[in-house]
Amino acid sequence: MWQVLALRYARHEPRTVQANFMMPVPDAHEQMPMDYFVWLLRGPGGREVLVDTGYTAETGARRGRSILRPVDAALRAVGSDPAAIRDVVITHLHYDHAGNLDLFPNATFHIQDREVAFATGRHMCGPCLRSTFEVEDVVRLIRAVYAERVQFHDGEGEVAPGLTLHGIGGHSDGLQMVRAITARGPLVIAGDASHYYANMRRQIPFPIVFDVGAMVQGWRKARALAGGDESLVIPGHDPLVRAMFPVSDEDPESWRLDLPPYS
Repeated sequence: MWQVLALRYARHEPRTVQANFMMPVPDAHEQMPMDYFVWLLRGPGGREVLVDTGYTAETGARRGRSILRPVDAALRAVGSDPAAIRDVVITHLHYDHAGNLDLFPNATFHIQDREVAFATGRHMCGPCLRSTFEVEDVVRLIRAVYAERVQFHDGEGEVAPGLTLHGIGGHSDGLQMVRAITARGPLVIAGDASHYYANMRRQIPFPIVFDVGAMVQGWRKARALAGGDESLVIPGHDPLVRAMFPVSDEDPESWRLDLPPYS
């Protein structure tokens, strides 16, 4: 059984609904801010696995995104030492999910073959596709490849017993989800397969997407991996996560996703 913590490190507001849906919606001009999380998973024997690594203050400043606290401070707030983490899952290589790789000098990075091929291939010749990547983040990952610190996965994969990876594409060509067996059931960190619960519920993709069809199928796969229980599917950026789940005893900016949500 795994314990799953959502650690918030940044927030983007003001932001309207129209920024988060590909198609026009009636409430387009209402406010819909975005939270930024990394996810810390704790398993048997005290093993820790981190899902995604956030962005740096420098990257945020260039992109008009502030931070609430650095990712390493968020981890230390719940008693985790970044240097002691041995496994880091990168859901995809966009700037807000794959920065800070140098904080984890002893970790193996788990990523899909297709995502590395995507981030280093011909599609990066087009500014509309490469704009969500930071070249230095990609270079750091490639250096980790040459240092034999990257574990590649092709579709389905396993990080540890009860913790599996599932390639789906969509938002980015090699996007993967994470499924962890918890006390309340199989919890799926969907990440940017769906930025908000509303993307899945309204069946309207987030505007930044490589393959719309793969994104739609990804919603269905997320629900299936969670046994049909949507409360076990965790979107990548939704502030509703903070309203739905109990705050961690260790840190007021962390939430326990393995505990039952509020009704």
